[in-house]
Amino acid sequence: MTKDEEQIVQLYRAENEAMVKKDISRLDMILSGRMTLTHMTGYVQPKLEWIDQIQNEEMQYLESKEEAIKDIRVEGNLGQLTGQNLVTAKIWGGSKNVWPLQMKMYFEKNNGRWVISKQVASTY
Repeated sequence: MTKDEEQIVQLYRAENEAMVKKDISRLDMILSGRMTLTHMTGYVQPKLEWIDQIQNEEMQYLESKEEAIKDIRVEGNLGQLTGQNLVTAKIWGGSKNVWPLQMKMYFEKNNGRWVISKQVASTY
């Protein structure tokens, strides 16, 4: 694995950890200002709205267990991977549930630092 590939994998893992810990400052740092998260419902959520919902516990990520990381690609200053985690969460007032969550992640490198630029959620 190349250094850039290792860095985007670590960024993916850091995001999952920060979601569970409600580490808002860490999420703000590792997400691009233009980051969007496309939910399984098709809703495209901007970064600040997502972070706000984590902070206000509208979206509570209780646990995230990594099962697989695949399709890692880096081309210049752009990267992507697909991660699969079992995520325990309470979303938008729903009950606690466990989802086999697959995230297609997109990354961009700015001034030598990788950030997450886009996420698309589905199940596996």
